[in-house]
Amino acid sequence: MAEPAPLWAVLVLPFALALVAMGVATVDARSAGPGREVLRLLVQQRRVTRAADAPLVRLGTTLLPVASVLAAVVLPLGFRSVSDLPDGIVWFNAMEALAWAAVWLAGWGPNSTLSLIGGYRFLAQGLAYELPHMLAITTAALGAESLRVGAVVDAQAVLWFAVWMPVAFGIYLLSALAMAFWGPFDQPAGADAAGGAAAELSGVDRLVFLGGRWLLLVVAAAFSVPLFLGGGHGPLLPDWAWTVVKTAVVLAFLVWVRRRIPTVRMERYVELAWVALTPLAVAQALVVAVVVLGR
Repeated sequence: MAEPAPLWAVLVLPFALALVAMGVATVDARSAGPGREVLRLLVQQRRVTRAADAPLVRLGTTLLPVASVLAAVVLPLGFRSVSDLPDGIVWFNAMEALAWAAVWLAGWGPNSTLSLIGGYRFLAQGLAYELPHMLAITTAALGAESLRVGAVVDAQAVLWFAVWMPVAFGIYLLSALAMAFWGPFDQPAGADAAGGAAAELSGVDRLVFLGGRWLLLVVAAAFSVPLFLGGGHGPLLPDWAWTVVKTAVVLAFLVWVRRRIPTVRMERYVELAWVALTPLAVAQALVVAVVVLGR
């Protein structure tokens, strides 16, 4: 096994991901220059709607990046993580679920029709993607016969799970896009609703919310590496370098998808998730279960 990543690097990983996500979020801003947009949002006076619930807005915008950072504590950099919990996969999924509450609070708090529409859209989208998503990550855990993320990585020393669990891997990538309401699944923050859940956010609130959305996408992309792409396993490079390279490739693919696939209407995605993705995820889990039982 390659030399594990330094402990200090593992400890700063969640915060490094946060800084990367915040930086890329500024590039995504619609302005003449990303740096100017950050400065503009930092000094912009907060816009307050009538009868808004300001504490809920603050809680929602803050909870999104916080939940993403907490999810990242079980992410291994190479073969080490901040905390390799015995049920790390469950922890990751639980922190993802906090994003539901965060986006909903950010949409409900301003007391605005458009932001409330965005919050409801994310709830509907979450109900659609969460079941196939859970089945996909459970399939990886089943293949390793453990809920510990480190054990899932160790089980891929010879063969990556993406090779013999391609359906689960594909479903995970789709759910990662939906989880971060990104690309074809961006209706919770869609332009047709003036930004949806983020419609009434301004100043620092808007910057933190958009940064949290990016961070959620980065963490979801990074978690596909220990689940399906062998974690730090690979030739020549150190284990931590393989983790970084694989994460960058997955993230680049997810960003590329954004401009290649049009937005999917909510009712069509719900139908796709329940009629197609969920049965496919169940079938993939059954195939893996048969293989594991036959070992």
